[in-house]
Amino acid sequence: MARDLTGATALPLDTILSGDCAAAMDELPENSVDLVFADPPYNLQLKRELHRPNNSVVDAVDDDWDRFDSFAAYDAFTRDWLRAARRVLKPDGAIWVIGSYHNVFRVGAAMQDAGFWILNDVVWRKTNPMPNFRGKRLTNAHETLIWASKSEGSRYTFNYEAMKALNEGVQMRSDWTFPICTGHERLKNARGEKAHPTQKPEALLHRVLLATTKPGDVVLDPFFGTGTTGAVARMMGRRWIGIEREAEYRDLAAARIADVRPYEKTALEVTTSKRAEPRVPFGQLVERGMIRPGEELLSGNGRFRAKVRADGTLTGDGVKGSIHQVGAAYEGAPSCNGWTYWHFKREGRAVPIDTLRQQIRDEMAGKRLS
Repeated sequence: MARDLTGATALPLDTILSGDCAAAMDELPENSVDLVFADPPYNLQLKRELHRPNNSVVDAVDDDWDRFDSFAAYDAFTRDWLRAARRVLKPDGAIWVIGSYHNVFRVGAAMQDAGFWILNDVVWRKTNPMPNFRGKRLTNAHETLIWASKSEGSRYTFNYEAMKALNEGVQMRSDWTFPICTGHERLKNARGEKAHPTQKPEALLHRVLLATTKPGDVVLDPFFGTGTTGAVARMMGRRWIGIEREAEYRDLAAARIADVRPYEKTALEVTTSKRAEPRVPFGQLVERGMIRPGEELLSGNGRFRAKVRADGTLTGDGVKGSIHQVGAAYEGAPSCNGWTYWHFKREGRAVPIDTLRQQIRDEMAGKRLS
């Protein structure tokens, strides 16, 4: 592993590491990763081949990497990689783990035992699931994702407004509908066969990364497979690290990611909440001459007036204080958003003072982008 000029271990960004995932994560610096997306073996416990009604063989998950001798062996494997993943996560980092009914309950319990704090479980409902050929059970039409922060007190990333915008202005729910990976997106190996039995759709990773990361964040996938996480992270301006022990998968993933064209930087900006925007005191508008001391402000309904003082407070009819306090006093309310309540006159038109605050915020954003 490379080291930086201080002697500390450097992160192998945008790199696919080979070998056991827990051992590889143990070589990474502690508290260095923003998000882990893990798609571990499902431990399907298949005992024999599956056949369709026409007697053709189903291309199921029967690879060696999905075989464990017992539940105890699988649990030990799970605890080991979760321990390693939690060590590399930053204090405010988070993890997503996807699984099926075969393993997700065992993984969820292990996550809680390891100290992760579960935030949501998400049901990925497949629009085109594989049928239940034997007719002995319900068609298994969904998988479950567990989203958890590193600890209960973590200040994890959640782009609430972006998720709401993605969902046409309605809060994003915990049931997501996507088709399984098919068509041109499904990778094939040199033999023309399906390269990986559980390749995830890029749409699923797009939503996960849009919801819980920011541009420039480091995303680690300890079960990299054919590289869906890396491909989507590269598109979306995130850095990534993949760990994969199978050489064939590593080669396919590397070729796939090399063909990815990242989105333009301006396209990576997402809708943010007002709380996430930089704080601008009303006094800053006064200091910059955007509002002058002695200038009169009007309430939105035109009933009340107050004058601006040099320190950014207002004085009115028997009341003085901040833009919020004076507005609340006039309305007889416990609180008031002074930014939307007060207006100033320009060219005979009443304009909310919030437009001036937004001008300053836009300037600040321009400086950050440059």
